[in-house]
Amino acid sequence: MTSARVRAAQPADRDELAKMRRLLWPNAAAEEQLKELDDALRNGMPGTLPGVILVSQCEGGALLGFLEVGLRSHADGCDPTRPVGYVEGWFVLEAFRDQGVGKGLMRAAEDWARALGSVEMASDALIDNEGSQSAHAALGFEVVDRCVHFRKRL
Repeated sequence: MTSARVRAAQPADRDELAKMRRLLWPNAAAEEQLKELDDALRNGMPGTLPGVILVSQCEGGALLGFLEVGLRSHADGCDPTRPVGYVEGWFVLEAFRDQGVGKGLMRAAEDWARALGSVEMASDALIDNEGSQSAHAALGFEVVDRCVHFRKRL
């Protein structure tokens, strides 16, 4: 297991976070991602409910991964009467996968959500992202729904 500590992201993490976010969300516009990241690091996560970007940092100071977590008023398969912790994005650099980095990030996210009164965590993954689905299952998440989205040009 890689020795790492998890903490809230800071403005000094911007460049490393930006690179990892581009790897996680390659189809999102880089400029928009930077704007979102700058806003989040400066003013906190957007929205009316709390959120935080957590980072895993090795002893040498480099970032190994991140997890963006927020509260949502509801999530599929969860108790609709209570806010739920929601994983908005979860990424670990490939060289550090399967070493406990992702687990450490998720445990910190769970602790954060629990401290705000959540009793459940929720997340999602693309239907063909088997790696993400396996990582979620390994940490105790269960599938509650599957959905196929459609589009038709007019």
